[in-house]
Amino acid sequence: MNSIPDYPDYSAHGYKIIKEIGRNREGGRITWLASFIETDDQVVIKQYSFAQTDSNWSSFNAHEREIEVLRGLNHPRIPRYLKAFPTLNGFCLVQEYIDAPSLAISRSFEREEVKRIAIQVLDILVYLQNRIPCIIHRDIKPENLLVDEQLNVYLIDFGFARIASQEVSGSSVFVGTPGFIPPEQLFKPTTATDLYALGVTLICLLTGTKSTKVQTLLDEDEPYQIRFRHLPKLSLGFLDWLEMMVQPKLKDRFENAQEALDALKPLDMTRCPQVEFSHQIRDFKATHLDEKIRQSITIENLIPDTSLEGRWEVAYHPRDPLHKPNSHPWISITPMNFTGNHTTCNIEVDTSQLMAGKLYKRQLFLHTNGYPKTHTLTVKVRTAVIPIQERRKSYASLIWAFLTGEIATITATKIIEIMAFYDIVFWNWSGIFFGIPDGTIGAGIFGTVGAIFGSIASPVIAIIYNLFQEKKQKLKNISPYPKPEPYLKEYGKLMRSSLFYGMLITGVLGIIIGGVYGTIVSSSRPNDLVGIIGMSIWGIISGGFFACIIGGITGGIAGSIIGFVTYFLTWAILKIVNDWLSLLATVFGISVGLVFVVGFLNQFTMLALGITGILLLYEMVYTPIKHHRLITKYRHSEKNLIKP
Repeated sequence: MNSIPDYPDYSAHGYKIIKEIGRNREGGRITWLASFIETDDQVVIKQYSFAQTDSNWSSFNAHEREIEVLRGLNHPRIPRYLKAFPTLNGFCLVQEYIDAPSLAISRSFEREEVKRIAIQVLDILVYLQNRIPCIIHRDIKPENLLVDEQLNVYLIDFGFARIASQEVSGSSVFVGTPGFIPPEQLFKPTTATDLYALGVTLICLLTGTKSTKVQTLLDEDEPYQIRFRHLPKLSLGFLDWLEMMVQPKLKDRFENAQEALDALKPLDMTRCPQVEFSHQIRDFKATHLDEKIRQSITIENLIPDTSLEGRWEVAYHPRDPLHKPNSHPWISITPMNFTGNHTTCNIEVDTSQLMAGKLYKRQLFLHTNGYPKTHTLTVKVRTAVIPIQERRKSYASLIWAFLTGEIATITATKIIEIMAFYDIVFWNWSGIFFGIPDGTIGAGIFGTVGAIFGSIASPVIAIIYNLFQEKKQKLKNISPYPKPEPYLKEYGKLMRSSLFYGMLITGVLGIIIGGVYGTIVSSSRPNDLVGIIGMSIWGIISGGFFACIIGGITGGIAGSIIGFVTYFLTWAILKIVNDWLSLLATVFGISVGLVFVVGFLNQFTMLALGITGILLLYEMVYTPIKHHRLITKYRHSEKNLIKP
């Protein structure tokens, strides 16, 4: 025979018990489904017993608090408080009955349904937190959230709720369910406290974890850190939001439910593309007016199985003329709209409409179907300066450049003249004393010519050699025009290189020129072929040999001196007077030096003076006037240009 359930009799209060729907032995609470006898409406009766051996009266304050909280609430998603009445060992709390299972019952929800649940819970929390004083629930978990078939969410069990103005006793500061309690609840719960518990509840739904097993989601080293980033197919935006909900540090969490709700609403739950730029846009720097500058940037989608779509827009700026969203007066992007997971976009800046010597800043918006929806890039454009005449060198520097070229020219030509004189005298006296044939004397004379060529060629080769050495050392960040002090220490090396190349060149020239001349002179004396060949060989051997020795030594020594002086002067011109006007002054000085050597009435010196003098005069007088006119013209057109 079936036994009759031992249900309490609350008919005196107008209620009939239907069945038991929950029991909490530690709290001495039994939850009954009952009906109101007069209307037959179903209600929930929470029976609190404090005289049982497994319960105590200390929790009575919590239940009084629940009654106090529920009396002042009026929200469609919070079961209404109906009444409370005493019993022999406690009291009963009567509430509106919601025919819906809790989230503790295993069910499967789609991603968008989880978002809908989260939004409804946050809406309830916003209501509680906006009350004066605000209410903190302190025990949000799957068991206290009811969800019906239409996905309507209800928040129940306000036994641990705290009104903000209430003092917190030492026995109640750390109430709630382990795993759903944030660290700050140990000291003082805040409006962010319920957010942590809601975040853990959502993670339980998404991972299929029961609230009693929530410890499996915790990090062993950081007990308040929840592991959930591995969840598949959830959008990165929602994962970031959820991560912020369960941050252990209060300052890293959303401040209140309204802030969390506003951040959640625009988010997609389904995983979407994520944008990565190949590099940051570098500053655009124009080198001349009206220049068009281009840069390219590659946009990648990092999320597989998704397709990226994007649209560029140049942000509105009050200084720019009115323009359409897909066009801009001086910034263009190609393509403006794109679809693809690897796209290279070209950004072009037209500076012809911009003012010179200014810095422009504009923002570019990249709208995508990814996360985040919009990326902001800043474009900085530095326009070219007006081509104003640079500050000219002082007259002292121009005089220095002029004298450098003049003295160097006179010195070099005098050294060559002296060297040639002694070389010719030596060969003439040696020809008379030794009776060397005319061919040999001619070879010696032309050997002297070879020495002169060597004097010129050897320092050139020495300079090229040293410049080549410098070029190799550029990798060591050595200036292409280093100071001459290191070369003063290596003067011997430079002398040896000049001497070697001088002897080589003058020797070869002496042999060739001397031999040819000896052959020509000798061929006028013997009538037979053997005699001609013999005199030619003798002319080559004697003339070439002596020309090699004497011409090489004299040419090498002179060349080494000239080469070092020339190198030093080259450094001085390039390092000290390194502008176009100073270079012209130096060349003009060389022309004047030639006048002193060759003579003023020489046609070649007159030509050199005319050409270099006209160029120097043009740079000193006409160019500044031309620049001034250009600047004046530009200033007049500035009023029509776009301002920074």
